[in-house]
Amino acid sequence: MDARRFLGKTVVITGAAHGIGAATARRFLDEGARVAAIDREADGFAGLEAEHGRLLAVAGDCTDAAALADFHARALAAFGPVDVLFNNVGQSGRERAVEFHASSEEVWRFVLEVSLFTTMRMARLVAPAMRERGCGRIVNMSSDAAFVGDAGLADYAAAKMGVVGFTRALARELAPFGVTVNAVAPGAIRTRAHDRLAPGVIDRIKAGAPAGFIAEPEDVAGCVAFLASDDARYVTGQTLMIDGGRWMI
Repeated sequence: MDARRFLGKTVVITGAAHGIGAATARRFLDEGARVAAIDREADGFAGLEAEHGRLLAVAGDCTDAAALADFHARALAAFGPVDVLFNNVGQSGRERAVEFHASSEEVWRFVLEVSLFTTMRMARLVAPAMRERGCGRIVNMSSDAAFVGDAGLADYAAAKMGVVGFTRALARELAPFGVTVNAVAPGAIRTRAHDRLAPGVIDRIKAGAPAGFIAEPEDVAGCVAFLASDDARYVTGQTLMIDGGRWMI
């Protein structure tokens, strides 16, 4: 880890109070960045604020377009132009997730809203300035569920594959202007939601990954930091699988 790699850079992260978002915020802060973060559960930001002092923490609903626009404006006012956007926020139907024949359009719309439309909205907010400045990094959150097609997650898989298609199209549009756009697609990562799963489910997840273990949020954060760094300046339109080999391209 290079404590100076993102020195002077402004990083914006959605859904950053817990799990992968929080781990990624910490990674960028540890490497010198100024971080603007938004989450409905702002209590998770307390430790990061006290530890670094380079964090703008905003409580807000990422499915609210006006809240995102206000967050973006506050980030610009506090830290200046956005260098890196990590569109982390997203969610499956969770307790409402069922096989497709029993699913409802209400849940589809929620999953698409939080997992795809928030990504598009935030990218739309930062892309014009990145394009004008001739530099920038956008990293979007997909999922290996989009590639594997897990039963009971048809809406989530559709939304996350939508993120992949959006990533590729936006990467092609912005590449001539020095802006890269990539996605990460994690598999089983130990988060709060994951910790609520029954032991038998955990065992099946482990068995399905050749690596044989469940990753930590920090494993994803390191990959996001790579894609946001100058080391990845010639990488764009790609989806990096972080799933222990469950899906191999």
